[in-house]
Amino acid sequence: MLERLQEIRKKIDSGFADVGSLKDLENLRVGIVGKKGALSLLFAELKNLATEEKKEVAKELNTIREDFESRLHTLKDKLQLTELCEKLESEYIDTSLFHRLKPKSLGHPINQILEKIIEYFVSLNFSIQTGPLVEDDFHNFEALNLPKFHPARDMQDTFYFKDSMLLRTHTSPVQIRTMQDSHLPIRIIAPGAVFRRDYDLTHSPMFHQVEGLVVDKTGKVSFAHLKYILEDFLRYMFGDVKVRFRSSFFPFTEPSAEVDISCVFCKGDGCRVCSHTGWLEVLGCGVVDENVFKAVEYKDVSGYAFGLGVERFAMLIHRVSDLRSFYESDLRVLEQF
Repeated sequence: MLERLQEIRKKIDSGFADVGSLKDLENLRVGIVGKKGALSLLFAELKNLATEEKKEVAKELNTIREDFESRLHTLKDKLQLTELCEKLESEYIDTSLFHRLKPKSLGHPINQILEKIIEYFVSLNFSIQTGPLVEDDFHNFEALNLPKFHPARDMQDTFYFKDSMLLRTHTSPVQIRTMQDSHLPIRIIAPGAVFRRDYDLTHSPMFHQVEGLVVDKTGKVSFAHLKYILEDFLRYMFGDVKVRFRSSFFPFTEPSAEVDISCVFCKGDGCRVCSHTGWLEVLGCGVVDENVFKAVEYKDVSGYAFGLGVERFAMLIHRVSDLRSFYESDLRVLEQF
């Protein structure tokens, strides 16, 4: 019996040496510990042995079986990993959308315009400030001279949450937070995404704004400074255009103005895009209202603010008639950039 045990050990060793796949390993398992395997048959013969010999053989059989099963599991894990790697390699698919020889994109058109705007104001020593997308009523409305039930709130269709929080409708809350946390002088721009319940050719539920704010002691900031910067900025963005300021209303500035440029499509002659007026509205601005300064507990200061829609600029610069084209991932549109 002991000689047969030695033969099984040699058979197991040679069997493992010949295993090259999971199928080979399974055949080895069946041949050794299967129902009619060599080791199983020896266990069945234990009943025919004398008591003393039975104990010795049974101990040896158990040792052989434990060693075999340990080696079996170790090799099985190794073979499974090898086969998995081979399968993944054989099924590899190149998911690249573009041919590798095509030129790289310079970025999404919205990001292109946003970067150009930021580049201009940073060169004038404006710092960049950001804020949360989810705002409270105070920073989004109250502090900006828009108390509850103020009719101007209807100008902005707001996304509200159940806890009275909301998706910010403009980046103006960044101005409030900056004034609360900073010291004079303040000279910032606040670029970022904003949200309103609107969706058509020229509006989107999510779009981007850049707002600017300059605040200093009384007498150091005036509308004349604002007018000079905006005229130079608009010519930097649109080239040789005429610029005009029209009196308007914004709750957080007084006096307020809307800024127009001569139509970039018809050069001011009048066309369908500019409603035959020769002018296109591009941004709003004004001198910061005293009530805004009171909300942040500022005294003896003056300042001006302005705001523009990045998508509006992108539509005019790239001659895109439908704002939604920027977000529909149509390669016929995006690959032009």
